[in-house]
Amino acid sequence: MKAHRRVVFIITPQSVLLDITGPLQAFHDANLLVQSNQGTPHANIPPAPPYEIILASQTGGAIVTDTGIALPTVPLADLTDQPIDSLIVAGTDEPLTALDDQALLGWLQAQKTQARRIASICIGAFLLGAAGILDGRNAVTHWRWCDRLQNRFPKAHVKPDPIYIRDGPVWTSAGVTTGIDMAIAMIEEDLGRETALAVARGLIMFIKRPGGQSQFSQPLNQQAYDRNGRFDALHVWMRKNLHLRLGVEDLAAQAHMSPRNFSRIYARETGTGPAHALEKMRMDAARDYLETTHNTIAHIAVLCGFGDDERMRRCFIKHLGVAPGAYRARFTTSLSV
Repeated sequence: MKAHRRVVFIITPQSVLLDITGPLQAFHDANLLVQSNQGTPHANIPPAPPYEIILASQTGGAIVTDTGIALPTVPLADLTDQPIDSLIVAGTDEPLTALDDQALLGWLQAQKTQARRIASICIGAFLLGAAGILDGRNAVTHWRWCDRLQNRFPKAHVKPDPIYIRDGPVWTSAGVTTGIDMAIAMIEEDLGRETALAVARGLIMFIKRPGGQSQFSQPLNQQAYDRNGRFDALHVWMRKNLHLRLGVEDLAAQAHMSPRNFSRIYARETGTGPAHALEKMRMDAARDYLETTHNTIAHIAVLCGFGDDERMRRCFIKHLGVAPGAYRARFTTSLSV
């Protein structure tokens, strides 16, 4: 039985291995989840996987990635038996020699009107730009390459901050692991939030990462409980405003609800009260500062909205069983002194 959606990864010499294997793993895990959840109890016929995953290149054969590991590919000429649903162009090392491959660029140009969606990972965006696919569209690449992408393809609208952008049928991601974020977003669009959440949790990823390329991690358990995603935007806003003195009334106003109704629905949708969720967010932000900066504990307490270091200490003791100073001593061995 044929898969419902054909996902084709375009690989060029020196493609970044993780650009390929990270998103590929996400689609593969989605296949396993769907097949395990939709098996027929009284039949020996397994359900069709939602995705058919193909590695392809202009010439076919083994293509050596940036790590020296070669991946087997089929030639583009063989991809004519059925339409491509999702076309994903992997990033590559410098120099961008693939930009000189006119046959590949011509093939990509033809896919503009044939594939349902076209995507790039990291500096794979340069191939989309050279094929005219980014003209008039918002796009992103690795932050080191954003200015260069904009200068080379002035008809594109390059945004330096997002981890990935969807502009109509064209998706672009910022670099390396953000290709996994983009793949999870595609899975959510195709198969629903439940499947995307399961894939994200299996990969220890986040179904939606707030902010730009430097950001706080969003707890997976919180996302898992908020299965309808009703408060995703609120959670992003909360994390950006942890330094403020936030109360339930402030959160309710941001959610455009009365405080009483907000508290009731939030607890029902997420499995925890808004005050408890806010406290955990403050603690997670403080943990990040403790692990990655030399800021004083008192300053971190202010940045994260605890007000003073004693309140932050009590929170750490309650949830982690250690004080902030002990936490820092244990988890910051990589910080220079």
